[in-house]
Amino acid sequence: MTNPPPPGNWTDPTWSAQPSSPAPDPTLVAGQPVPPQPGPVDPYAPTNPYAPVDPYAGAQPPATQPMPGYAPPGYAPVGYPPQYPGYGYPQPPKTNGMAIAAFVLALLGFTSCITAPVGAILGHVAQKQIRLSGEGGAGMAKAAIIVGWILTGFLVLVVAGYAAAIIYAIATSDNSSSY
Repeated sequence: MTNPPPPGNWTDPTWSAQPSSPAPDPTLVAGQPVPPQPGPVDPYAPTNPYAPVDPYAGAQPPATQPMPGYAPPGYAPVGYPPQYPGYGYPQPPKTNGMAIAAFVLALLGFTSCITAPVGAILGHVAQKQIRLSGEGGAGMAKAAIIVGWILTGFLVLVVAGYAAAIIYAIATSDNSSSY
């Protein structure tokens, strides 16, 4: 292949002596590094006797078989949930709604004491639901149970104190007062 003649009527003696460049590789992207090109292999080159030897070279499974204990993408080993590649981290389990309600009612027991035992009872129900369904919120249900029963105990003590105060007031009052 020869190059086209230069413009004008003169000839450049070095122009036709230069080899033409090969066509650009369409797989290369501008600005990206050029991958290394394999050179010719000399079959008669001496081998390096000090090169490291892989002692497990014969023990590796063929590339078509998966490693023992591993499964192809989309499949999980026996006993594990299925894994789907490319979807990020697994989502945490959904929080049980009854555990949230129990916790809120137990905390409302600080202001209105009647909701504390309701929150504690709902906490027990939520714990059972969580055990059966595997949902999240076990800590919230346990906190509702603890706070609810503690506040219920305080409520019982307060009511018992009021009752004792009323009984004491009646017992020490003057029965001699007349109308």
